[in-house]
Amino acid sequence: MFVLNHHPSVANHFLAELRNTAIQNDRLRFRTNLERLGQLLAYELSKTLHFQKEEIQTPLSKTVIPLLPQHPVIISVLRAAVPFYQGVLSYFDHSDSGFIGAYRKHHAYGEDVNISLDYVAAPDINGRTVILVDTMLATGKSFVKTVDSLLGHGRPEHIHVVAAIAAPEGIAYIKEHIDFPHNFWLGALDEKLDPNSYILPGLGDAGDLAFGPKL
Repeated sequence: MFVLNHHPSVANHFLAELRNTAIQNDRLRFRTNLERLGQLLAYELSKTLHFQKEEIQTPLSKTVIPLLPQHPVIISVLRAAVPFYQGVLSYFDHSDSGFIGAYRKHHAYGEDVNISLDYVAAPDINGRTVILVDTMLATGKSFVKTVDSLLGHGRPEHIHVVAAIAAPEGIAYIKEHIDFPHNFWLGALDEKLDPNSYILPGLGDAGDLAFGPKL
């Protein structure tokens, strides 16, 4: 598991602005900071992928550069993950992409969270490296349900779960329910979930902060 804010870097400024109630209501800045985190996590993830050397012709001579023979497939969970996904995609710019419409069903305070998944559009993922992108990894149920729905598009070789902020309960749930090789790439690993399954300290509703309140 890689946690970005365990390492001193400018990424901590982006995370601070995402969380800070005095700053986070600037929607453009909020989306920009999510995109920046996506880029940084994509870069760190890329170091673990398989590269092969290819010969390149420059204007003056030839040189050999390690390149990806195949880009991963990126799957984004709508809607809050859109700017975060865009950051990941900007670094894997040749990747195929898929989209999942997953959201929490209404539930009373303290009740278990149920996930509704109404939309799936994905390329062939059979034998591919797949990157699952969502801003907030809370219970982990939407990630697991996403993986279950993707099995109709093939069986991935490896799954990378990328989240801006995660809770330990969600990490544990995914580890328990996903039997594929997988890794976690997180901007921050927070303390816990509250009784309503929201991440503490978290940052609030990422979708509303990025795009405005929903009905």
